[in-house]
Amino acid sequence: MTYSFDPELAAWVSLLSEADFSEIARVRQVEAQLTGLAPRERAAAVDIRDLTVPATEEGPGVGVRIYSPAGRRGGLPGLLYMHGGGFAIGSVDTFHAETSHIAAEVGAVVVSVEYRLAPEHPFPAALDDCYAVLKWMVANSDELGVDPERIGVAGESAGAGLAAGLALYARDRGGPALVMQYLGTPVVDDRLDTLSMRAFTDTPGWNRHNAELSWDYYLGGRGRRGREGVSPYAAPARAEDLSGLPPAYVTACEFDPLRDEDLGYARRLISAGVPAEVHHFPGTFHGSAQLAPHAGVSRRMIAELLDALRRGLRAADGE
Repeated sequence: MTYSFDPELAAWVSLLSEADFSEIARVRQVEAQLTGLAPRERAAAVDIRDLTVPATEEGPGVGVRIYSPAGRRGGLPGLLYMHGGGFAIGSVDTFHAETSHIAAEVGAVVVSVEYRLAPEHPFPAALDDCYAVLKWMVANSDELGVDPERIGVAGESAGAGLAAGLALYARDRGGPALVMQYLGTPVVDDRLDTLSMRAFTDTPGWNRHNAELSWDYYLGGRGRRGREGVSPYAAPARAEDLSGLPPAYVTACEFDPLRDEDLGYARRLISAGVPAEVHHFPGTFHGSAQLAPHAGVSRRMIAELLDALRRGLRAADGE
């Protein structure tokens, strides 16, 4: 198909490497090489440390990277961040620039989770890891310098799907309480039956082919996606009741197979009485802001992300 990309983004499409999830080992290798070549800029205003968080009964220890605003101690908002990657690739390194920027600009302690990846570790491994870290954040809020009353969850793509599933899981298990959820182009529906998912088979950044494989990996094999019995904690769009969830900010990209499930999930949150903002960015595609952060539309997306987090986490409280 021909797509009317934003002119500043169109020039970058040809630079996208073709990622075929049927060759997941090769995709991971290429990703690791590209991540290793990327400059690791350390925000001057952020202290960074890596450690391992004790796991739940079902899993091993979970690696985290903690970004703390330098020179500020105690009473800061906390953000649990889940990286993107179709549940099967990605790491805290891949999204290091984003998480360090959030910590510096929002003034929040950001905890980025190195959750287990599919297909080696299908659902609920990643969700278990994220929930273990969320509970650890609350239990260790004093040491982290975090206000336990101002903790939110955030993610991009599959990470945003994990954030949405985690918000549901925490609600149904009675906590920890969350003040917000930032869902950047979230993966929330394994049924793959929206107009955008059916139509966008060759879009850059993400396409239907990879979406099918991603869900097969995450759900533990072929023949499960789109069928009965898929947990709403894996595919939040399947949840019948969205009431009582934390306020949400949801983004969608025009030429993204995920577009319509993102907009649909946001509408359902609003209908359920959840305070929610949704922004659809014309001319964009999946991951375009990460690929071309200096394009005008990308700068708007990033500025709105930071503003949404400041407001949702009440980042001015206690200053």
